[in-house]
Amino acid sequence: MKYTQNYKISQVTERTLIIGVDIAKKKHFARAFDWRGIELDKVINFSSNSKGFKEFDQWAQDVANTHGKDKIIVGLEPTGHYWFTFASYVSKRDKKIVQVNSYHVKKAKELDDNTPSKNDRKVLKLLQCLLKMEDI
Repeated sequence: MKYTQNYKISQVTERTLIIGVDIAKKKHFARAFDWRGIELDKVINFSSNSKGFKEFDQWAQDVANTHGKDKIIVGLEPTGHYWFTFASYVSKRDKKIVQVNSYHVKKAKELDDNTPSKNDRKVLKLLQCLLKMEDI
């Protein structure tokens, strides 16, 4: 579904916690930001299984409670089929999932620090920035 730019912007407020998740085969990485892009907690990694998903969920709730956030949006770059189970788990727990186009991540990676390198911390920040432009 296509939304207007104003609608997309209005979905992210100062009470929204934005989490970028880098999906991989065995371990996923997550980083939490506020609506302006300020990092709110350290990067975490968690296993790609139910125990790891529970750890992620508890961490996300703790960060949200600590910083007074009542809405959580999780942005991810869909990698192969590895993202399916994570997205299913998270969406069942009242968190919004936003898929960020892989091509957009590739093109935007130089905007952050003017280098073509790609690492987990950089991708997580890019996901946070790009999910605001995707269809929320």
